[in-house]
Amino acid sequence: MSDIIQLLPDSVANQIAAGEVIQRPASVIKELVENAVDAGATTINVLVVDAGRTSIQVIDNGGGMSETDARLSFERHATSKIRKADDLFALHTMGFRGEALASIAAVAQVELKTRLRGSEIGTHLRISGSRVLGQEPVACPEGSNFLVENLFFNVPARRKFLKTNATELGNIVAAFERIVLVYPHIHFTLHNNDTEMMSLKAGTLLQRITDVFGRRMAADLLPIDVDTALCRITGFVGKPESARKKGLHEYFFVNGRYMKHPYFHKAVMNAFDRLVAVGMQVPYFIYITVDPANIDVNIHPTKTEIKFENEQAVWQILTAAVKDSIGRFCEVPTIDFDTEGRPDIPVFDQRNDAVLPSVDFNPAYNPFKPSQAARPKATGGWEQLYAGLQPDVPAEPADMFGPAASGGEEETPLPPAEAPAAPPTDKSPAHYQYKGRYIMTAVKSGLMIIDQHRADLRIRYERCLAQLAQRTAATQRVLFPEVVQFAPSDAVVLAKVLPELEAMGFDLTDLGQNSYAVNGVPAGLDGVDCVALLRTMVADASECSSASMDAINKSLALSMARSAAIPEGQVLDNVGMESLVNELFACSNVNYTPDGKAIICILPQKDIEQLLG
Repeated sequence: MSDIIQLLPDSVANQIAAGEVIQRPASVIKELVENAVDAGATTINVLVVDAGRTSIQVIDNGGGMSETDARLSFERHATSKIRKADDLFALHTMGFRGEALASIAAVAQVELKTRLRGSEIGTHLRISGSRVLGQEPVACPEGSNFLVENLFFNVPARRKFLKTNATELGNIVAAFERIVLVYPHIHFTLHNNDTEMMSLKAGTLLQRITDVFGRRMAADLLPIDVDTALCRITGFVGKPESARKKGLHEYFFVNGRYMKHPYFHKAVMNAFDRLVAVGMQVPYFIYITVDPANIDVNIHPTKTEIKFENEQAVWQILTAAVKDSIGRFCEVPTIDFDTEGRPDIPVFDQRNDAVLPSVDFNPAYNPFKPSQAARPKATGGWEQLYAGLQPDVPAEPADMFGPAASGGEEETPLPPAEAPAAPPTDKSPAHYQYKGRYIMTAVKSGLMIIDQHRADLRIRYERCLAQLAQRTAATQRVLFPEVVQFAPSDAVVLAKVLPELEAMGFDLTDLGQNSYAVNGVPAGLDGVDCVALLRTMVADASECSSASMDAINKSLALSMARSAAIPEGQVLDNVGMESLVNELFACSNVNYTPDGKAIICILPQKDIEQLLG
């Protein structure tokens, strides 16, 4: 029997490794930028074309490589970071596996121009699909210049299943943010299609957070600085008032390396117990420094999972550090008992019979017409003015965002997308509102109970989808435009959904630097914080950015409906309740909200009789 086991060629092994290390263009940028950081660069420029599909270029002014090192760096398991297995427990660099460059060269066309610091001439190396095309001397600046073109050109299945440019660009920005937040002393730039997305100058950590996420983020952060024998924890955590449900920036870094750790996330949230509402979360940027011998980063090729030797102890230190920061820096009202020497301020005393001053004036006096007589007062009989008018005027249908229960100035709604279901003919015309939350109506089979907030949510959701499909939403101009600034990753999502927001009635003007002016909002959004609404809608859209446009539209419509739906506790009159019930039964689904919560329940007549029997 012949032998069937054979050693794989290096090119095949590199392509297999590339399946784990290089998953998308963002993975290439992560590996190349981390190598530039390890090389001691103070300036790193990243340039991508078509979100990395066409080309990715990373330029740094680090130490560079010699001719031999440049060629050897693309070999598998070739690294300058470790020499023996014990070095894995004393890592002070970002990379160490020696697989990144070999994996990139296996699935792309790579050009490298590098010059060793102090050398007079550099090296130009060209590789395509793990095959060296040429290597010659070249004149170039000190440092390294990597150009990666046609990613996955020899793996059609991987290239075919790349997401849209907007999604891949969002992944690139997310990976870029995780690196720049660790090294505020390095100058970073990011360009996409010759357009500058970020230019981050060297500075402090708080300045870097401000440059990436805006000044509004920096104003909501509290500092953390705790040093123990086991670890040191520094960084920033958000104030309780900055808590939101979605779209938050939550980062853990261990020894300068980004980490995902749900257990430590729970430690931070426990510190805010009873300070924020259930389901709300706060942003944080937490940096943990521990002895490299007490952690293991060699868990996954992406190196985002880290195992701790003393995980429980670090959890307790982290919780205590966050609580200490909240107690020392959070602004809370205080009682001042030091009143010695203060001037006495008079207060109201009911026992003091103070006489109010009286003012006499002639209400008929007119300085321009001194001879004009005083206007006669209105006489009785005003009821005759309203004689013949009907006391019960049916309420006009509400517009998409106006109060559904009021009969005020509202626009005629668009016809529903599907054939409406007829309201029950056996329901009572009289309704009862229970605790400002439920509408109770007698029907033939028993007692129908409707959650008014969920019912209005369903109504507005379907109206919004209909207006998105027909592009007929009305825009209400604002007197004083507000400016909203987004993080770079959120700005990528906003650019994708901007046509849909305009179809919903928003009027946004791009001011540059990821800032937008809100010139108009959908008609009927009275009393709604449009800036907070936009942030919520972009955060919801980012969660389904890789889905179809139909799913994104549903997410935007649901966010809009939640912001404008009737709140719990709002008192409705019988006309308003009748209008709400009729509009609900005109929807395609009267039983459940878009997120699957029940709207209607019926208490059967026989159950009522049993309760009272």
